[in-house]
Amino acid sequence: WNEWIDKLSKAAKMPVKTMDDFREAMAKRHQFFEKAGCVVSDYGITEIFAAPYTEAELKAIFRKARAGKTLTAEEALKFKSAWLYEGLKADAKSNWTTQLHYNCLRDLNGAMFDVMGPDTGFDAMGDWSVTENLAKLFDRLEREDSLPRCILYSLNPKDTEMLATVMGCFQKAPYRGKIQLGAAWWFLDQKDGMRKQIEALAALGSLGNFVGMLTDSRSFLSYTRHEYFRRLLCQKLGEEVEKGEVPNDLKWLGGIVEDISFNNANRYFGFDA
Repeated sequence: WNEWIDKLSKAAKMPVKTMDDFREAMAKRHQFFEKAGCVVSDYGITEIFAAPYTEAELKAIFRKARAGKTLTAEEALKFKSAWLYEGLKADAKSNWTTQLHYNCLRDLNGAMFDVMGPDTGFDAMGDWSVTENLAKLFDRLEREDSLPRCILYSLNPKDTEMLATVMGCFQKAPYRGKIQLGAAWWFLDQKDGMRKQIEALAALGSLGNFVGMLTDSRSFLSYTRHEYFRRLLCQKLGEEVEKGEVPNDLKWLGGIVEDISFNNANRYFGFDA
C-alpha cells in the first residue's frame, strides 16, 4: 500500500504524509484526468463499503498505515468506506460517471498464484451481500446532492434484481436512467447471462434507457460482444412482439435498439459523437 502512496506522491508532485495530503494528491490526479478528457471512473471492489467513521479516526488510520503498521479489519473497513464515499463525491463534482464493479473473489488457488502470479485465471464469483450498504452510500450522497451517475455491476447474478430495484430508488431528472444496471460482466457476458440482465432490466427498470453493452476488453476480439449483445436484444424484442406483449412497430422498436446500441451511451457520457 505504501508503495502505491509513494507513486501517488510522485505523480502529484507533493509529499503525502497525512490524510489531508492524501486528499489533496488524489484531487490533483482527478483534475489531471479531467483535463485529459476523462468522464468515467471505475472501482473494482469486493463489496460496497459503508461503515461509520469520524475524521479523527481517518487521520489516525492513515498515519498508522503510512508508518507501515498493520491495520485492524475494522480500521481498513473505515478507510475503504471513507474513500469510496469521497471518490464518488469527487466524480459528481466533475460530472463524471462512476462504475462500481464488485463481488469478485480473487486468486483462489494459492499454489497457482505462487507459480503464475495474480490475474491468471483463478478468480471466481463472490457472495457478499451489499443491499444495505449500497443504499446507505447512495442515500448519504443524495442527501448532499453529490450522487454521481452510476453504473452497477455485480459478478454474482443473484444481485441482478436487487440492483435493479435499489437503483430505482435513486433515479433523478434530468437524467434518463441516472443509475444504471450494468451489462452482464465477466463470467456473465455469455448468452444466458446477457439475456437474464436484459430481462431483469425490462421487468424492473427501463430497458429503453439502458446504455448498452461494454467491451470489458483485454483484446480486440472482445469487440464482437457488442454484436452478440445486439442480436440477443433484438431476439428478446422479437419474442415479445410474437407474444403480443409489445407493438409490432418496426420503426419504434428500431429506435429502441438504436438508442441502446449507441444513442443512450452517447448522451449519458456526454460524448457528443
